[in-house]
Amino acid sequence: MTEQDAAETEASSGEADEDGTEREDADASGESASEERVDEDADEELIERVAESDPEEIATELAALRTRVDGLEGEVDERDAAIDDLESKLKRKQAEFQNYKKRMKKRREEEKKRATENLVSKLLDVRDNLQRALEQDEDVDIRDGVESTLRQFNDVLDAENVDVIEPEPGTDVDPEYHQVLARVDSDQPEGTIDEVHRAGYVMAEKVLREAQVTVSEGE
Repeated sequence: MTEQDAAETEASSGEADEDGTEREDADASGESASEERVDEDADEELIERVAESDPEEIATELAALRTRVDGLEGEVDERDAAIDDLESKLKRKQAEFQNYKKRMKKRREEEKKRATENLVSKLLDVRDNLQRALEQDEDVDIRDGVESTLRQFNDVLDAENVDVIEPEPGTDVDPEYHQVLARVDSDQPEGTIDEVHRAGYVMAEKVLREAQVTVSEGE
């Protein structure tokens, strides 16, 4: 290709670019002009409609629109008021629930104290009887007094729903209620309780202390 041919090609390419740019500008200008014409047509249509309409009809229509807008604003105000009222009620309920929890906690603590005081009051009589038994002369047999005091003490435990765990020899071992101290030679069947070394106690189905037992190894 000669220098003259290259120059002609470059000039032709430049003209093509300029033509494309001019066409894009023209298209954009055409779209903008089209949109302006649509807006102008809409404005003219509105003006013509207003001009051709009866003033009373326009006034009635405007009044109806105003009433509708006022109604919508009223609904919004009512909805906002209802939301505020619900939020206020929710806060009151939350506060009441917190106060209820505090009252119930305080009441449980007071009931616990009263229950303890009641039990101690019952045990005071038992202590008094034991004290009187020990104050007897040495020559006096205090067994009857001690047995009577033990019965009184058992009555107190029974009133508090406390049961004594004292399994009979030959009874099967229950790990929930029995603590095995040792396995011993015994006439009892193998694996059963031979002797109770210390009684256990259960209160309202809750084990306070397991009974300590020895278990037979068999003959």
